[in-house]
Amino acid sequence: MNLSTDELFGSGGIPSLIGKTPLLRLQRLFPEIEVYGKMELLNPAGSVKDRTSKFIIEESLRRGLIDTDTIIVESTSGNMGIGLAQICLYHGLSLHLVVDPYINKQTFRMLQTYGAHVEVVNESDQSGSYLGQRIARVHELLDEYPRAVWTQQYENPLNPLTHHQTASEICNQLGEEPDHVFVATSTCGTLMGFANYFNRPKKNVRVVPVDAYGSVIFGGHPTKRVIPGFGASKASSFIDETLLATPIIIEEPDSIIGCKKLLRHEAILSGGSTGALVAAVQRSAIKPGEKAVMIIFDRGERYVDTIYSDDWIRKTYGEKIFRKINNSVNEGMVETSVC
Repeated sequence: MNLSTDELFGSGGIPSLIGKTPLLRLQRLFPEIEVYGKMELLNPAGSVKDRTSKFIIEESLRRGLIDTDTIIVESTSGNMGIGLAQICLYHGLSLHLVVDPYINKQTFRMLQTYGAHVEVVNESDQSGSYLGQRIARVHELLDEYPRAVWTQQYENPLNPLTHHQTASEICNQLGEEPDHVFVATSTCGTLMGFANYFNRPKKNVRVVPVDAYGSVIFGGHPTKRVIPGFGASKASSFIDETLLATPIIIEEPDSIIGCKKLLRHEAILSGGSTGALVAAVQRSAIKPGEKAVMIIFDRGERYVDTIYSDDWIRKTYGEKIFRKINNSVNEGMVETSVC
């Protein structure tokens, strides 16, 4: 890929370093099939949401929808908040974020360090989700502050549009279109950005949604989930199932197993949604000669006190699940289904 002088030397400021992430062959983890990781954790604030935040904020500035007097408001479980905090700080914008008790402590401190005002809601619904209350609080903030603008990551069409560029990068890096792309769910902006891009004429790419057990995105029964940024307790306004392969549903312990296997075999420390993709690829029938890409969504250091902590796993899931996770990780290489 040819890079401009601004991109090579960062003379466009920190936003110029967002995107253009490497594509890495995961050969140790999947030795018998061709699987690549799109390394979104190498974005400057550490996740794929850097792209979304940059595109929404800079497009809104360009269109005159916001200015330096605007208060940006968003509900977030973590990564979108960090991406927004970085880009808002760079452009001199005030940011008010609404989070919940499941946010990682490190993420919370990062948001404050970037200068965001962070508010925690503490009332959950019957499934243990706080998303409804977070969004309700956002509406209250919009009423309180006439200059407030909600970036609306769950509904803003700029969210999926962001990832036409991500998909284009993958094609350029591979030299061709992939056969499979595995994408974890949350707002489903990343997922549908890929699905819309690859649904153009003459495209034949299988976009595989990977959802959390207890998420309602594909009609599941809502149950308590504690890994942030994976699945959702509300339906996505972006979803068009006609453009997607059959969803693969992953339980949280299997997501943790995937994270630990990725770390052990590839030395990649990633977040919970990426671990779910490892589990999903393991369950999929990828033929020899086919190329599969999974999105490595975010860095794992913000999860070292949770999904990488034995004490946290025992406390959260119990001793039986802890032993299952350890046994699965210690079994060796991920077994893959090869047709």
